[in-house]
Amino acid sequence: MIDLPLIWAFLIATAILIYVLLDGFDLGIGILFPFLRRDQDRDVAMNTVAPVWDGNETWLILGGGGLFATFPLAYSILMPALYAPVIAMLIALIFRGVAFEFRWRSENHRGHWDFAFTAGSMVAAFCQGIALGAFVQGIHVEGRAYAGGWWDWLTPFSLLTGVALVVGYALLGSTWLVMKTEGTLRKQAVRYATITGVGTVLFIGLISGATLSLDPRFMEIWFSYPAVLYTAPVPIAVMAAALWLWRSLKKGADYKPFLAAVTLFVLSFIGLGISLFPHIVPLKVTIWEAAAPDKSLGFLLVGTVVLLPIILGYTAYAYWIFRGKVKQGEGYH
Repeated sequence: MIDLPLIWAFLIATAILIYVLLDGFDLGIGILFPFLRRDQDRDVAMNTVAPVWDGNETWLILGGGGLFATFPLAYSILMPALYAPVIAMLIALIFRGVAFEFRWRSENHRGHWDFAFTAGSMVAAFCQGIALGAFVQGIHVEGRAYAGGWWDWLTPFSLLTGVALVVGYALLGSTWLVMKTEGTLRKQAVRYATITGVGTVLFIGLISGATLSLDPRFMEIWFSYPAVLYTAPVPIAVMAAALWLWRSLKKGADYKPFLAAVTLFVLSFIGLGISLFPHIVPLKVTIWEAAAPDKSLGFLLVGTVVLLPIILGYTAYAYWIFRGKVKQGEGYH
């Protein structure tokens, strides 16, 4: 018999991961914006993501909408717990999107729109990190409903994950610029990628240790025998990816730093999955307990099987068409 809740949990997790990777690097461009010295460099940086940035957010809709449709119990618990950071994130994304378009047309107020672009990117990334931290640290559930307070999401752990995701997105953005630009802008990007790469690896270690201290069950999941035989390769692979990032930056590679940064995020996501599976509300509600009826899941899966290849196809086509370096004076706008 087909395990539809498990299939949908995998699809939603994949959509969230793709969103983090794709929207992560263009949010990272916004985070790095104040550190780019010249207006020309900012124009080039923005032009590297102009053709694809709005399509990247498709995956956020798929992840959020999919959660509502396929795991309504989890949605009804998680959203009240995370309303504040989620709403702040959405408002920040709106400001960022408006600023993206207006800065090209309103030259007299370009500085204001640059600030809105940077602030929107930073706030969106920070709120996503806070939501992740609040999710991982656990949500107070009684019966089948959220029983916590309005400010439960605001903790030292969630603030730590918020800062960590800002640094991680800056790493994705800087390695994207390494891949897509040349000259002085690329040199700046290499320097920022080195700094944010070190910061990202340190935060991965720090948050991993902090997560293990949240609940004794996390320690058991990672270090009990024989589970440790399957979990040990993940931190080893993280160290290997960090070394790959460092060496590729030192050797002046174009694509490898970005692929190494993506690998760090994928491995971190795998580690998160190991810690939480099979729970969709951490250590409280499993994916099977939260799932919609099988008939609903099957109906939605049919539509997804049709639409998902289309989304993947046009996304891949857009990246292929706009591949290569972006030079000063050239771009989507």
